[in-house]
This record gives sequence, C-alpha cells and structure tokens, in this order.
Amino acid sequence: MFLIFLRSLVFNVLFYAVLVCLAIVALPTFALPPRAMLTVAEWWAKATLVLMRVVCNIKVEFRGVEKIPQGPLVIVAKHQSFWETFVLPGFFNRPIFILKRQLMQIPVFGQFLVKTGMIAIDRKAGVKALLDMTRRAREAVRSGRQLVIFPEGTRRAPGAPPDYKTGFAQIYSSCGVPCLPIALNSGLFWPRRTFMRYPGTLVVEFLDPLPSGLPKDEFLSRVQTAIEEATNRLVEAGRKEQEQLIGASPSYAPSES
Repeated sequence: MFLIFLRSLVFNVLFYAVLVCLAIVALPTFALPPRAMLTVAEWWAKATLVLMRVVCNIKVEFRGVEKIPQGPLVIVAKHQSFWETFVLPGFFNRPIFILKRQLMQIPVFGQFLVKTGMIAIDRKAGVKALLDMTRRAREAVRSGRQLVIFPEGTRRAPGAPPDYKTGFAQIYSSCGVPCLPIALNSGLFWPRRTFMRYPGTLVVEFLDPLPSGLPKDEFLSRVQTAIEEATNRLVEAGRKEQEQLIGASPSYAPSES
C-alpha cells in the first residue's frame, strides 16, 4: 500500500500542476468561442489519462463508443467519481452539463462553466428550479447540443444502493430526443474524499441508446436497470482485478453519496 500511496501523491502533484498550467493557457479563450475553451478541457482530460496509466497503473477502456448517436441527445451516466465529469465531455458534441449552482462560484472554474453554457441548478428551489432547468435543457438540446445528466444527483460509492431522482425523466420527455445510458466503475480507482488512486482497469461502457418518446415510468425503469446491471458487472470485475494486483480490493462506504 505504501507504493500506491507514493504513486497517488506523485499523481496528484502532477495532476494539479497540469491543471494550473492549462488554466493559464485557457485564459485567452475567454475572448474566443466556447469551442476553444472546451478544447483546452479535452487536453486536460487526455493528459490525465496518460498520468493515470504511467504513474498509477490505471488503464482506461471505453466500450461501445460506436453506439453514441449523432445529433441532439440526452446522456444519462452513472456518477462515482470526479473523473467522469471532465473525461466524458470529450465524446460528445458541444456537451452541456446540469450541475449544482455552488460550482459557478469557484474562481476561474465558475467562469469557465458560465462561458461554456453549463446549466446550474439551485437544489433548494424545488419545483421552480426543475422547471427552469427543464426549459434551459430543452433549448440547449434543440439547438443541437448533447446534454449530460447524472441521474442520482451526486457521486455514489461503488456498491451503494441506487438513488435515481425523477427530474431527469422530465427532461428526457421535454427534449424529445434519444437517451444514451452510461455505466462505469471509476469509483474503484478514483474514490471520493481521498487522494488515493488505485490500480486496475477503469471501464466506461456506452450502452444501447433508448428511443425518444418512451412513457416516463418505462423510461425510468429501463434506464436504471440498464445502468445498474452494467455498473454492477464492471465493479465486480474491477474488484477482482484489484484483488489480484494489490491483494485486496479497497473498501468503500456503501452509504457514501
């Protein structure tokens, strides 16, 4: 475990060093179209993947990329780690996220979110917030953007019981476009609330798209079933690999959210 601790320490130093350097590089993009800023963000994601492999012995596989539809789309992804928030956008056309309003208040980063058109939601505002979020999401998707939603609203540790909110189904119905579910096991390798990075194979699996126009209850059931079954399979495989690599799979609090 000491070697993993040391590798994690080196990784985090390099990770944030790269982030600071690219943040400086990105400053001129505030005067350019949002695409320029998103390109710098993609550089950050690619650099991180290299650091993960070289420093932490974390390989990354993306399965089912060919299933990603072109054009307006709602993406519904499992959320276990900070990692997917900056890696997934590289696969989509002018991606837009729904995120908590507090992130907009972070210096520089918050301005980046505003510039790229991300949708902030005040979770305390109730129905009003849901209606506003739905309206803005519909407008963005109908303009040709692809919307990424984390249906549980926050990160969930591997093995935690699913906690799907219903608001994302309203957005899907309102947008009238197909939905792409995504499963992953990132929480095994990049857990929340720790700087430790554990070796193994991180897998993102793009699942079969769902057509537009499904009834709300059917949509909710099909999305949750598809994501949870695939995620459980990926987590189980990841844990077995970690047991072979380090003698045990790190424990995670199943109630973490």
